[in-house]
Amino acid sequence: MSTPMIDHSARKHSPQVAYRMVQAADLAYKDESTIEAKAREWGFEHVRHHQTRFTPPFPLEDTQAYTIASDKMIITGFRGTEPAQIRDWLSDASTPPWPGPAGTGYIHYGFGQALDSIFPTVKNALAELRDNDQSVWFTGHSLGGALAMLAGCRMYLEEPRLQADGIYTYGQPRTCDRLLAASCNKGFKDRLHRYVNNNDIVPPLPPEPAYTHADTLHYIDASGRARSSMPLLGTLTDRVKDATADLLAPASDSLRDHPIKNYLTALEKNLA
Repeated sequence: MSTPMIDHSARKHSPQVAYRMVQAADLAYKDESTIEAKAREWGFEHVRHHQTRFTPPFPLEDTQAYTIASDKMIITGFRGTEPAQIRDWLSDASTPPWPGPAGTGYIHYGFGQALDSIFPTVKNALAELRDNDQSVWFTGHSLGGALAMLAGCRMYLEEPRLQADGIYTYGQPRTCDRLLAASCNKGFKDRLHRYVNNNDIVPPLPPEPAYTHADTLHYIDASGRARSSMPLLGTLTDRVKDATADLLAPASDSLRDHPIKNYLTALEKNLA
């Protein structure tokens, strides 16, 4: 049997784990048969699919996720959406807030509705499959990143026995107010990892001060290098550099930086 692509014994952050988790986030966009085939290739014996339908404000018909499990590791990957879609409803300032997990702060209404529609099946799958003290990981891109982060918060505050050992998000929008973000900063410390690809249009939405991010940030610069910390001035300079690389269409840079394929490419390069 070939060695699985994912190290099932991993427990801490590393460039290797970040790359494997963006692969798992990408897998959430695939159909069920592809997910099942890839799970077997990666050495996961059990697969559960999660899909529910819900109503606007989301411009989608359903929320989708999957859970795969081995005897050492469990991964739940949440599906994202296209940047043109997510930008429209994240920019809507009239959207009402939704109570945060365990009544802590508040979150974006659309995220609350989407997570509520799928959280029971995710929780049940984890309760069923976590029979050997496996590590638990949540991952997602775009909308999927928001759901991964909030599902992790909800497990931490409401179902601590199922809380995640690692939460990895890519191109994640702002999800919550400062109160819930502070709770996540305290509870997750080095377990929550948010990756932002340079000028990605989604992470700055919805606008502050109503919504914010938890602290942990890994910034992918214009050269594709992932940095765990970068001074604000350096970040702004780097973003301007990349945004003006195509002088004919600089505004397209923020949309170009969001697709998950660009996160995959950058994080694969960072393995070296």
